[in-house]
Amino acid sequence: MTHAASEILLVEDEDIIAMILENALTRNGYRVTLAGDGQAAWELLEDAPERFNAILLDREMPRMDGMTLLRKLKGHPTLGTIPVIMETAAGDLQSVREGLDAGAFYYLTKPFQAGLMLSVVNAAVSQLQEQRQLRESLRHAEHSFAFLDHCRFRFRTLEDGRMIANLLARFCPDPEKLVLGLQELFFNAIEHGNLAISYADKTRLLVDGAWEAEIERRLGLPEYASRQVQVEFERDEQAIRFTIRDEGQGFDWRPYLDFDPARAFDPHGRGIAIARRFSFSALEYQGRGNTVVATIKLNAPARGEAHD
Repeated sequence: MTHAASEILLVEDEDIIAMILENALTRNGYRVTLAGDGQAAWELLEDAPERFNAILLDREMPRMDGMTLLRKLKGHPTLGTIPVIMETAAGDLQSVREGLDAGAFYYLTKPFQAGLMLSVVNAAVSQLQEQRQLRESLRHAEHSFAFLDHCRFRFRTLEDGRMIANLLARFCPDPEKLVLGLQELFFNAIEHGNLAISYADKTRLLVDGAWEAEIERRLGLPEYASRQVQVEFERDEQAIRFTIRDEGQGFDWRPYLDFDPARAFDPHGRGIAIARRFSFSALEYQGRGNTVVATIKLNAPARGEAHD
């Protein structure tokens, strides 16, 4: 996705840090607006709720601190969808968990690594662009989606997974919230399942800017070329269920069910926890970990319950 027209709101009260971040972002094609504290940022956001594609937010600031602004954003019907990247010098696990639980997209620690910061911002902007595209397409969706009770898809690539997640989300209540969780589970099945990319491999690839190229390379290798992800959609009166299967060796999913502050500064690793916490009523990995059942209870809020 192109980020040429994307605008970042940088909320930072230290001039030197603000200048470093602004220069790095503008060199990579972003437009940047600066706010010196949370109150100034809130006023900008209220004036133009659709203007910004991501927020880089310092935690410690005068007038309104970062955590207060984050909570106000996540309680707002429009602004709550903007991904917030917290920047902090505090490394204590309680502070990190507090930010993640409040809805922060990622955490960055000072001093910043430029490559890591940009990979996180790119991911955040892509997420919001997809949500906005989905919202627009839903305005034209047919009411016939409500009558579908069973279907099955197979796919190989990230782009196909993204397209199918957007389609399946239309069949469900609160599709904007659901599509993020589906994409996270689909991408996990492709990358870590079918293509056997390890957690450490993905960290390195994201920081080096080589992640997409490595995905394409592995998709063409003989040992992975025939592997597919299967997703099955089922609806009854009580629930909607997605059963997602990959053809990999599986993994130990248990450390990834919750937000782990020890991984808060990695450029990835929260997809399963995000899906469980914000998109589905229940998330259950089965067997060796290459099958996951994600459930939406009908007439009940989506709230994460996990089962080992």
